[in-house]
Amino acid sequence: MQRSLALAAQAVGLSNPNPAVGCVLIAPDGQLIGQGHTQAVGGPHAEVMALRDAAARGHSVQGATAYVTLEPCAHHGRTPPCCDALIAARVGKVVAALVDPHPQVAGQGLARLRAAGIAVELGDGAAQAAELNLGFLQRMRTGRPWLRSKIAASLDGLTALPDGQSQWITGPQARSDGQRWRQRACVVLTGVGTVLADDPLLNVREAAAGLAARQPHLAIVDSRLRTPPGARLWQVPGRQVWLFASAETANDAAQRQRQQALQALGARVILVPDAPRGLDVAQVVQHLARMPANEVHVEAGATLNGALLRAGLIDECLLYLAPKLLGAGRPMAAGLRLDALDQAPDWHWLDRAWLGADLRLRLSRRPLEALIGADEAA
Repeated sequence: MQRSLALAAQAVGLSNPNPAVGCVLIAPDGQLIGQGHTQAVGGPHAEVMALRDAAARGHSVQGATAYVTLEPCAHHGRTPPCCDALIAARVGKVVAALVDPHPQVAGQGLARLRAAGIAVELGDGAAQAAELNLGFLQRMRTGRPWLRSKIAASLDGLTALPDGQSQWITGPQARSDGQRWRQRACVVLTGVGTVLADDPLLNVREAAAGLAARQPHLAIVDSRLRTPPGARLWQVPGRQVWLFASAETANDAAQRQRQQALQALGARVILVPDAPRGLDVAQVVQHLARMPANEVHVEAGATLNGALLRAGLIDECLLYLAPKLLGAGRPMAAGLRLDALDQAPDWHWLDRAWLGADLRLRLSRRPLEALIGADEAA
């Protein structure tokens, strides 16, 4: 299973919006005879890749055990059901780390394997398999993607000086690690304030080891469509750009003109209703789920971070702390007001790591076990 999980890690980013899955085939004598991971959307899944690998090596898989990090699918989407491929290959046993919560699977793949006389087990590795597929699992269960907010800050919780200077609070190792998290996401989400202040590319500038070389799409919360047509973000090939604008100004002639200019650059403009303090960010996130997006990497300023936190939409905080004290400057999130300490939501530690002189902290709103069904966790 550990080998299967390592293979699944190679599919992170590559398989979006499908889950990242790995599969290893072990012969009755203990020999590894085939392995593979899920390919880009529309391509073969992990089980089929492992079966093909075994065939290319000249091995029969009859009676073999398949270790797979997610339940074999039971529905016909872009590819045929993987459970049927395993049945046809006459494997003897399937060990899965997790049940697939997809409504067209959800235990049906395992049931079909059992009905065909194949032994089925839910094995170790559930937490690791869930970690690789946080967004997919959440989207299948709740209809909402996993939002990870990446913040680089000083020890006193400031992200920039009062005039906006922020390059560079953290060191090169922390910045490189941030690229890796950006690369695994389906979408990078930011606000127009960040675009206007920094003119960022918001692209993947260095391929992270073990992750597919690809550019996540870009989504910008831009109620008045102020994103400049000359911004550098338009220079990144191979990605879509989505602009979320206010539906309240749809009849404004100047906005229609700006919308046409941005659409001519390839942008998709999506109109959403206003909320009391800006765009309805919950509607933005719902649209991202329907794209479909599994993981959304938030790289934004205090205004958008604050709006997402107030709405309870941030699932994970990816925080890089530098050994610096700024004294005054811009906060991580704006508009958070509590009347009592017991109103503060609890966060749960995922991990901690030193990156040069900087400390990376990962926290989630819910324990990781919440994304693992009771049967898998048991």
